[in-house]
Amino acid sequence: MHELSTYELSLVAMGAIAFGIWLLIKGGDWTVDNAVTVAGNAGVSKLFIAATVVAFGTSAPELVTSVNANLSGFPGISVGNVIGSNIANVIMVVAVSALIAPIMFNRKEVRLDTIIMVIATICMVAAIIAGVLPTWGALAMVLTLVGYVFYQYKASKLDVDEVEEHEAGGKHPVLMLIAGIVTLLIGSEVLVQGAVAGGQALGVPEAVIGMTLIAFGTSLPELTACVAAARKGQHDVIVGGIIGSNIFNIFSVMAFSALAKPLLIDPRFAAFDMYVVMAVTAVFAALLLVVGRIGRVTGGLMAISYLVFIAVQYTVSF
Repeated sequence: MHELSTYELSLVAMGAIAFGIWLLIKGGDWTVDNAVTVAGNAGVSKLFIAATVVAFGTSAPELVTSVNANLSGFPGISVGNVIGSNIANVIMVVAVSALIAPIMFNRKEVRLDTIIMVIATICMVAAIIAGVLPTWGALAMVLTLVGYVFYQYKASKLDVDEVEEHEAGGKHPVLMLIAGIVTLLIGSEVLVQGAVAGGQALGVPEAVIGMTLIAFGTSLPELTACVAAARKGQHDVIVGGIIGSNIFNIFSVMAFSALAKPLLIDPRFAAFDMYVVMAVTAVFAALLLVVGRIGRVTGGLMAISYLVFIAVQYTVSF
């Protein structure tokens, strides 16, 4: 069987990357447009749809990766995936969205969601300090998540005084919303695999690929959906999507990983990463509860912080 040359592998990888980017762009547009339409048709807020349906859908890569990793005997990947994704969601995804257009939101509308996000982070930190997330703790997380979603659904129905007509979505917005999320997931996988193949063909070390491309890849659905929302001025979709994703990452991704098998947590996470995710969550919560907007300057500072975080990870690993 003919083996592809480095040049041929690079061309295939570039084609996969281009196709993955196209899928991400289309999936992001479909997800945002139809999330808005579904919210209007169902009589619930866009914030609720973004914080639940969109957030859960875009967290699927983290869920699959973390559960499989823990079952395969690599709990460090499970925990690192959740911590890294929550950090990237704020100082990378929110940052890029804010650089496109300042993010404006109602502080009162995101108050409860922000409090739940902080509580979820505290639960994760407690597990990191304890060195394990037991089955009973994971079950408590899942039940908390179910209660949160149910309460938000009831509250969202009550908060919507009038249902707006939205023509941005297709004729079947629910199906198109699902199609958009699935397209995001497929696109992120194609892009990551293409990038990994290209990196290997060019001789990039596997460790570097894992620390950058794979970690970045699991946050691509959130990034693409939020960038599409920023272009369309749908700020509620951005804020709700990121808060919801960070909650789901802990109360579902981390929890289901522990339900599949008790989740042992490497003490090294308590040395640096735990403090980073605490600081990032605290700053994000302050912006949500006190400031009420995230401008381009703040977005730029967040983006620089993410680059510094990646650089530190690279330095420590080597």
